[in-house]
Amino acid sequence: MSMLHAVRISRAPLSGLSAVGVVWGGFAGFVPDIKAAVGASDAGLGSALVMSSIGAMISMYLAPRLLNALGRVALPVLGLVLCLAFFYPLMASSVPGLALAMFGMGASVAALDVSANVRISALENRHKLHLMNVNHAMFSVAFGLTALFTAVVRKAGATPTMIMPLLALFCVGLAALMWEGRGRIAPPDHDSADTRSTATPWAAIGLTAIILFAAFVGENATEAWSALHIERTLGGAAGEGSLGPFMLGLAMAIGRFSGQFVAERLGEARLILWSAVLGMIGAVVIAAAPSQLVALTGVGILGLGMAVIVPSANSMLGKRVRDEQRSHAISRAWMAGMLGFFLGPAMMGGLAELFGLRASFAAVALVVSAIIPAVVALSRRG
Repeated sequence: MSMLHAVRISRAPLSGLSAVGVVWGGFAGFVPDIKAAVGASDAGLGSALVMSSIGAMISMYLAPRLLNALGRVALPVLGLVLCLAFFYPLMASSVPGLALAMFGMGASVAALDVSANVRISALENRHKLHLMNVNHAMFSVAFGLTALFTAVVRKAGATPTMIMPLLALFCVGLAALMWEGRGRIAPPDHDSADTRSTATPWAAIGLTAIILFAAFVGENATEAWSALHIERTLGGAAGEGSLGPFMLGLAMAIGRFSGQFVAERLGEARLILWSAVLGMIGAVVIAAAPSQLVALTGVGILGLGMAVIVPSANSMLGKRVRDEQRSHAISRAWMAGMLGFFLGPAMMGGLAELFGLRASFAAVALVVSAIIPAVVALSRRG
């Protein structure tokens, strides 16, 4: 399948996931500055980041009704709401203020994120094509390039207050690309009693949630903490830590573009299985790294491993539910899986406070290992 053909078919949700990547890439690159601005400890930062997951989970719970109400304007409207998320951390002057800002960011980002994924799954079903990996690859490209841009401007002395509004303006343009004439994301009856009946494949949803949970822990831990690990544990200069998020985004982009083709040949289940093994290896390398170069190598390995797990798990679940169940099933799997964002920051911050960031990344390897039995069980379900 032509990559350009896949991009053309899924242009609107692809733009949505790109905007999500710009938000998190900018935030991840500025984490050391934001942490210093509010005077947060490691545990305090971890607690504040937890609030983004709470906001995201509430947003995902409401997503099916929201998508039904907004209809075909769902993606562009939610894209504009996302642009406001850039300003929330700038208004925080304390740890509680940052926690409130992260709640708003999480809610804004998750609404667009889950909506884009539901739309991609519907397009896959309509066109009988695999589209998830190329769309998630564009998230990684946006995340990585934004993190690199952030690293460059931080070295030049730029502050979050100077850069975040520019990133918001860029995302306004992406929101315009999210419009589709036939872009209704979910059938009008998606949240009917029938979709919540015992016929709903809760086992498949639960197994997918486990995969998403572990993958989100691996991704989020590296996004939010690799910069601190490089600058503090390994003695990197200010700005050099932002290369961690950049390496993650670059590796995940390469992995997802490759996964677009590999998934069609290997199948999603085997692709997820071996990717989880690679992610575990990457986390161990980061934990044991004696230098910045080795740590960046570990980030790259972990990124390659984590790259295809979330999009491929979405595809596996989308094939195991009816059309009218899709928004309900994916939103519920993501809501449960988002506990990885909920518990991941707290785990990383708590372990870092007690034992250091090396122990935190070792724990990430253990969490990622849970993907292996879950995907084996999911692959056996029709």
